[in-house]
Amino acid sequence: MQNIGNVIQYQIYQEMINPEASSKKLSIAYEDWKERARKLLEDGPYYYVAGGAGNEETMKANRNAFEQWKIIPRMLRNVEKRDLSVKLFDQTFPFPILSAPIGVQSIIHQDGELASARASASLGVPYITSSASTIPLEQIAKEIGDAPKWFQLYWSKDRDVAKSFLQRAETSGYSAIVVTLDTSMLAWREEDLKNTYLPFLAGEGIGNYLSDPAFRSKLEQTPEEEPTAAIMYWTQIFGNNRLTWDDLPFIREHTTLPIILKGILHPEDAKLALSYGVDGIIVSNHGGRQVDGAVASLDALPQVVEAVQNEIPVMMDSGIRRGSDIIKAMALGARAVLVGRPCMYGLAAAGEQGVKEVLQNMAADLDLTLGLAGFNSVTDLDKSIFHKA
Repeated sequence: MQNIGNVIQYQIYQEMINPEASSKKLSIAYEDWKERARKLLEDGPYYYVAGGAGNEETMKANRNAFEQWKIIPRMLRNVEKRDLSVKLFDQTFPFPILSAPIGVQSIIHQDGELASARASASLGVPYITSSASTIPLEQIAKEIGDAPKWFQLYWSKDRDVAKSFLQRAETSGYSAIVVTLDTSMLAWREEDLKNTYLPFLAGEGIGNYLSDPAFRSKLEQTPEEEPTAAIMYWTQIFGNNRLTWDDLPFIREHTTLPIILKGILHPEDAKLALSYGVDGIIVSNHGGRQVDGAVASLDALPQVVEAVQNEIPVMMDSGIRRGSDIIKAMALGARAVLVGRPCMYGLAAAGEQGVKEVLQNMAADLDLTLGLAGFNSVTDLDKSIFHKA
């Protein structure tokens, strides 16, 4: 959509003078979406999304990092036509935004991953299906058809299951594999522990496992016959903290799709990723959900970008809330960003429409801020736009 910022802004103002539309108006600001989600969700589901590891220092660091970079707008530049599109792995997307892989969305809204996937597809935003989705990956793929979609792999201790997930994703039309490295085990999440809340134990978020032929072959009875035994087997194989860099060829052996490593924060790990022939990196601290006191993703981004020397695309997530955040991330070298919690608050508040509005409003904010900063294209952004606080 050409100059989406002007279009969405005009639509919102038009709604203000239409009493019927105004009464159905959803939120605009991230904080308002979060507040609506808090009112609608019980403590368990809400804090499962909103909470982080330990004292949540990493979550705070993610936001503080953005505040350290100040944009210096340039004047009298022709910014009438603006281009938000980016190219990744031979595909062009309308915005430098991807829907982050988030599992267990059924605890947020009854339509869960299907609502989020449809919302993303309607805007051309790549949807990254989580291994921990409640809805099986094939059903999600069928729901959005030819729309862009990637698959995120939690690398199971059971290699037959990991292999099966990769093959299922490729067969279902996913165009990239995102391997999450930072969740070989679940972190110490105090809110979840206080609420004694782990949705997987209730059968939420394991739809890909229960439908997987390799997983089912390891059970004495089917999940339908004995669900508790299936869940217990899941607890035994979900993570794999024995993995090393030398295990990466296993992924390449079982897929022809681009392989993107998610969770890289150290430049030496970025160099190792290059040496092992991966196709992309996502700089991420899992939204502060894994290591309390870890470096902010934005702070880690420039060193990772420098380490890979533009040989493979680098993306980032953790802390993206507004269009200006995307501009800062891209100016520091990210090719695109992943958006997580904002979409979940939109999902809680208004299902598919909520997710769509969160994403399109973020794109509109990005478009307007880009022009006001004096740039025509997100691909032109670099560190010259900044004054470091």
